[in-house]
Amino acid sequence: MIVLAVESSCDETSVALVKDGREVLSNVILSQIDIHEKFGGVVPEVASRYHVYQIAVVFEEAFKKANLKYEDVDLVAVTEGPGLIGSLLVGVTAAKCFSLVFDKPIIGLNHLAGHIYANALEDEMQFPLIALLVSGGNTELIYMKDHFYFQIIGETLDDAVGESYDKVARVVGMPYPGGPHVDKLAHLGKVTYKLPKPYVDGYNFSFSGLKSAVINLVNTENMKHNEIRKEDLCASFQDSVTEVLVNKTIKAALEYNVKQIIVAGGVSANKGLKERFNEENKGRFKISIPRILYCTDNAAMIGAAAYYYYQIKKEDRGLDFNASASLTLESIKKEG
Repeated sequence: MIVLAVESSCDETSVALVKDGREVLSNVILSQIDIHEKFGGVVPEVASRYHVYQIAVVFEEAFKKANLKYEDVDLVAVTEGPGLIGSLLVGVTAAKCFSLVFDKPIIGLNHLAGHIYANALEDEMQFPLIALLVSGGNTELIYMKDHFYFQIIGETLDDAVGESYDKVARVVGMPYPGGPHVDKLAHLGKVTYKLPKPYVDGYNFSFSGLKSAVINLVNTENMKHNEIRKEDLCASFQDSVTEVLVNKTIKAALEYNVKQIIVAGGVSANKGLKERFNEENKGRFKISIPRILYCTDNAAMIGAAAYYYYQIKKEDRGLDFNASASLTLESIKKEG
């Protein structure tokens, strides 16, 4: 099965062609990071306009790289949510046009499910499993007993972990997106600043207190005219974050007696998080983290998710669906 996948939920315009949910024939991504960097974050209106400018070019390049014709497609899949509504609408409209013109079945996919199924591009998913979904907008612990069965057992009560990284980066004077910069500096420093460990009851997360502690520390040191050791501050912040994420994930894996832990979302590219999992896991569970290309937003992950979803529920959504900025994972739980 050849799946044509389209992803435009935020500031990446991406089109991919994926065979049987595993083989990526092409995965074209045009990023807008350099455009939004000067604003310190993604500007929704600007993002949607650039999707309009780029979408046709990305379609053409994806087919060219895959050496396929439009008629070779068996299924069209597109991110329908969650995300920025203007950005989502560009991808959904383009996918519907292709489906209509070439008479191909089409389905809408959840962006978060795509991140989880990015792992299927690299390795077989072994159920039951625990998925840690960490990104700029989401921090969730998810139990999966089968394909497309999502039971959210924990989530952030305030800031997402990726959002916290960006805010800390801004406080210490690093550009957007801040996560990679904080991770890089953390590996050059030592854990010397005393910061709180953001633990809350159960499997939920809370990062607003840790973020505020960093801001207050920086303001206090500035008022005292003390030098901020950025490398040590980043190392201390990352140590607190990764301790909580990894410990809660492993605790959940033990309680739910799973075979595998998968890490998904943009923050799964964080080197410190990977190292912490390797240290704390002690060989108890199989840990799956996709390569950086598949950690961030891309259409190949949507193509992988679409293949497995279509095996469960062979449906053609046609033109009767639209983008949804607030789509949830549990809304697509497998029936039965």
